[in-house]
Amino acid sequence: MSETLINILASIVATATPLVIAGIGETITERAGVVNLSVNGSLVLAAMAGFAAAQATGSVVVGLAAAAIIGMLIALVLAFTAIQLKQDQVAVGFVLTLLCADLARFLGKPFVNIPGPRLETLPIPLLSDLPVIGQVLFTHDLSVYFSFALVLATWWLLFRTRAGLTLRAIGERPETAYARGVNVNVQRFAYTMIGGALVGLAGAAYSLRIKAGWSANPPMDGDGWIALAIVIFAGWHPFRVVLGAYLLAALRAIASEIQRSPDVNFPVVLLNTLPWLLMIGTLMLVSAGWIERVLRVLPERIQRPARAILRSNPPGALGTPFEPQR
Repeated sequence: MSETLINILASIVATATPLVIAGIGETITERAGVVNLSVNGSLVLAAMAGFAAAQATGSVVVGLAAAAIIGMLIALVLAFTAIQLKQDQVAVGFVLTLLCADLARFLGKPFVNIPGPRLETLPIPLLSDLPVIGQVLFTHDLSVYFSFALVLATWWLLFRTRAGLTLRAIGERPETAYARGVNVNVQRFAYTMIGGALVGLAGAAYSLRIKAGWSANPPMDGDGWIALAIVIFAGWHPFRVVLGAYLLAALRAIASEIQRSPDVNFPVVLLNTLPWLLMIGTLMLVSAGWIERVLRVLPERIQRPARAILRSNPPGALGTPFEPQR
């Protein structure tokens, strides 16, 4: 395999990392039955806060912590208004995303185009020496390795633990979970804040590594909406979140290579729409039931695990407030 192709694959893994982290965070939140449409604004504000904190202290650890706290606080506001005050989750999330994006631009003015610390590349000994795989997966920074661990841990939590069963229950059938003694709203608060913290870390992954620094036109603005689309595309499954994020990063890499090629004359605007068109097309196929039709032709022993992986129905109580019985 050529060195150029290996570098492109490694770049895809790196640039997809914030989308993976944000997508997993939103997956956890929505599995608990809460829709967090503030992801885009949270991503932008956390990116600004993470860079500002890192620049002021000279520590990327402080920057990551600040970004996670910002994401958690935004999620707390959403949780309080949606769960405690029973306000419309979609409306509250949309207002928050607009507010946070504008707030980030206003508060970030002193930090525009100034240098600051960034996450350093830390190749993993022995693993990074493996041919191709080592260069593609194990020559990155800590945010990439964290995303690998996060996906596996989330899958294990959701499908292999009692806590994960409870998490899925409060998003699917909160009444049943409540009847079994689960405090549905307290757990929804907790998982919404955990998901928000992960979105915050995704913002810091942008400003401390992918597009290090802060600019007047934040390059990650808009990726929060993509993360939300990836969660739907993924059927609220961690492994498919990774697939969606890597696929979108690959399309961006292809578009970038085409733009740099002097032999290809293709409108840049159309190239930039490719990821969105693919995502819309995939969502249409999912909603039309094509995945289910394909599964029906498979042997019975394959259908059950395949359905678990390719699940495309949203949690049954997603976006629905829960009123405990008095």
